[in-house]
Amino acid sequence: MSKGTIVSVSGPLVTAKGMQTANIQDICRVGKLGLIGEIIEMRDDVASIQVYEETSMVGPGEEVETTGEALSVELAPGMISQMFDGIQRPLDEFMRKTDSNFLERGMTIEPLNRSTKWEFTPSVVEGTEVAEGDIVGIVQETNVIEHRIMVPHGVKGTIKSIATGSFTINETIYVLETENGDKEFTMMQKWPVRRGRPIKRKLNPVEPLITGQRVIDTLFPVAKGGAAAVPGPFGAGKTVVQHQIAKWADVDLVVYVGCGERGNEMTDVINEFPELIDPNTGESIMARTVLIANTSNMPVAAREASIYTGITIAEYFRDMGYSVAVMADSTSRWAEALREMSGRLEEMPGDEGYPAYLGSRLAEYYERAGMVETLGSSGRKGSITAIGAVSPPGGDTSEPVTQNTLRVAKVFWGLDSSLAQRRHFPSINWLNSYSLYSNEMNEFVGKKLDVDWNTMVTRTKALLQDESELQEIVRLVGVESLSERDRLKLVVARMIREDFLQQNAFDDVDTYTSREKQYEMLHTILTFEDQAARAMELGAYFDEITKGTEAVVERIGRMKFIPEEELTKIKGIRDQSEKDIQTVLEKGGVESDA
Repeated sequence: MSKGTIVSVSGPLVTAKGMQTANIQDICRVGKLGLIGEIIEMRDDVASIQVYEETSMVGPGEEVETTGEALSVELAPGMISQMFDGIQRPLDEFMRKTDSNFLERGMTIEPLNRSTKWEFTPSVVEGTEVAEGDIVGIVQETNVIEHRIMVPHGVKGTIKSIATGSFTINETIYVLETENGDKEFTMMQKWPVRRGRPIKRKLNPVEPLITGQRVIDTLFPVAKGGAAAVPGPFGAGKTVVQHQIAKWADVDLVVYVGCGERGNEMTDVINEFPELIDPNTGESIMARTVLIANTSNMPVAAREASIYTGITIAEYFRDMGYSVAVMADSTSRWAEALREMSGRLEEMPGDEGYPAYLGSRLAEYYERAGMVETLGSSGRKGSITAIGAVSPPGGDTSEPVTQNTLRVAKVFWGLDSSLAQRRHFPSINWLNSYSLYSNEMNEFVGKKLDVDWNTMVTRTKALLQDESELQEIVRLVGVESLSERDRLKLVVARMIREDFLQQNAFDDVDTYTSREKQYEMLHTILTFEDQAARAMELGAYFDEITKGTEAVVERIGRMKFIPEEELTKIKGIRDQSEKDIQTVLEKGGVESDA
């Protein structure tokens, strides 16, 4: 513990003198109100403190006291379905305690409820040797998530006694006999947010994260344990893309961090998520979701902490053996908080005023994602998939936050304002985006479905690329100048764009597409091209094919609205396509080689 005196206040930055025994990253109580702050710089006995609350009316001469602890989160049953602010204060409890819709300064609120009792079932018996990361018991926190109580980091010994029954998170549930004597443990752990939780080893990601969004799963997949960036201008649909992934991704748990974006976006999450049913479990999506809100009208400095709070909670559930997705919306606002604090510290600025260490901070964050083998003797595997929205001004992806993110993220879903203006959503530009996981993920899907998925995806991308080049010719000299084969390419590419890639997040059926349905839809479109191209080789004309297949082309356009349980209807469309093109050949007097 160290006490000092405020020397100056500059926005969220407070300078205090007389902090001889304080350390970097210590949490402080600042001023008469006891505002929460964190020491971010030390020079002799002068500390620069980043305050996570509004500092107005706080002035020189007021006292600062350190707690001697780093900024940490409480990890125990009671986190799921909760909404916390950037430093893990529960917002519903905040509102109840203050009877206000606004954050009152200096409030001390326990992150997790101390009075709720949880049913603890031990999974080991007395006399069992345990080490860090071993699971000693479980708590059924929700109908979906089994909360696994683990031995804390740096602890090993023999179970001397272990309880069963209902307990609060701060009641003793087991006692370990260690080299240093007996130690009592509760359900709760604490962990400093700026330090990654330890693991045995990192593994190569081998399995795709299925999101139900066709443009992502088919063209630009992300691996479980991977990292993806979603840059785009205002209104291009970054938040909707993240909401869709949070709703439908095949992960065990979602940690959604609303970092510096508008408050109404978090309101949408609060209103929508409880009503949505997870297709994998049949339960509300909130039963596997943790929300962290530090929106644009909340303290700027806390944005920086909110990202670390989210990833630390994700690491805790990863250590239980779960696959977790972390959504950060958006890392640009987080970087702006870094820029503000760096400027107030009078540090040498980098590109566009951002601190010179922006790239390393982003890399540190994304490095905490990954597929891992966790601590413990059971050989559990867990994963964190990090998906970060980036909000470059005017959609200019050459700015520092986007470029530094792309250096560490292997997936780039570039949102396009022109697509958004045409109401094509998700507005992911198929010409600019990429995924460095594509080959491995396509091979995985191909084995699962027993098809040549990689060839289908490569062919789809080639058609879209050809369309872009042909459109340039059409704009110059008109569509009549194209060969009939090229005109067919334009028709098929339009089908891919409008009937496959375009998806309605607000339609009950189209909002989510399984891997099997994606294959059936894409197979149908590519089969149509094969059949039409074959008919041309046999002598049919493009106009004849177009007129003769109007009905089936319309049915292809409605494939996306066929429910998952009726996929045989899509096969019926392929059969109808073959019949219609056969009819075209017969009417034209062309002999088929069928």
